[in-house]
Amino acid sequence: MRIASLVPSATEALFALGFGDDVVAVTHECDWPQAATVLPRLTASVLPDGLPSGEIDARVRELTRVGQALYTLDEERLAALDPDLIVTQELCAVCAVSYAEVCEVATRLPGRARVVSLDPGRLSEVVDDLVLLARACGNEQRGTTVARGLRERLQSVREAVAGAPRPRVLALEWLDPPYAGGHWVPEMVEIAGGVDVAGKAGGHSRVVEWAELAELAPEVAVVMPCGYYVEDALAEAELFKEEIAGLGVTSVFAVDAAASFSRPGPRLVEGVELLAHLLHPELVAAPPSVGFAPLTTNVPQ
Repeated sequence: MRIASLVPSATEALFALGFGDDVVAVTHECDWPQAATVLPRLTASVLPDGLPSGEIDARVRELTRVGQALYTLDEERLAALDPDLIVTQELCAVCAVSYAEVCEVATRLPGRARVVSLDPGRLSEVVDDLVLLARACGNEQRGTTVARGLRERLQSVREAVAGAPRPRVLALEWLDPPYAGGHWVPEMVEIAGGVDVAGKAGGHSRVVEWAELAELAPEVAVVMPCGYYVEDALAEAELFKEEIAGLGVTSVFAVDAAASFSRPGPRLVEGVELLAHLLHPELVAAPPSVGFAPLTTNVPQ
């Protein structure tokens, strides 16, 4: 089978399921695992690199308002690769080439590729989608096996933090303007032994005011700007350290959002394990190779 992945989380899932050798092309954002980085790229962003977060938000809002695409799709290259299966998503309008465009392009391909959309809203659905994806690739058992392993790891975290005090957690998915993380993030916080004060499990991420966040009295802030790695997340936290300090939190951590929080793939489980360590370091060890950094400047201790 020849598979084109048009969303990074699907690329990660395909490799985790053992279908990496079948993947013939990916997106410009697919950077995990390493083997995916050498595959042909099918997409590009219309936004220039290096924009500050506030300008990124403003441009995305304007493009979305007027119905313009945020990404381009190389239809000529896709046709030349002639995939049997295209994996994409419809959940987030700013995360990938639009689902409607992908379906339209698929009708013009030589082999009329099948399109599968993965659109989980909750953590359990992220895990369930591994079975759906494996079935689409012709080996459902692989999905069942990988999903079982992830559920067992989540259960281990639940058991490790059972009975421990549950700190009030604010998951910041963006900082200019501030967004409270939604979808699977509140469930990740809950499993890790915390209480998400601003997000709703399965709901959309939402814009909030700093004053509103302060009224929610968080104890721990986790800075996870969508698509950012820990170095950039920490830089964002430094830019907004006064606003974060004004929330009254006692601990602040910047994390690898792109790796373990914003992409609905298998590595979300590592994110849960990391959160459990940040909230309960005496109960849960830090998972290996997962980036995070504490921020203490101007934060009351």
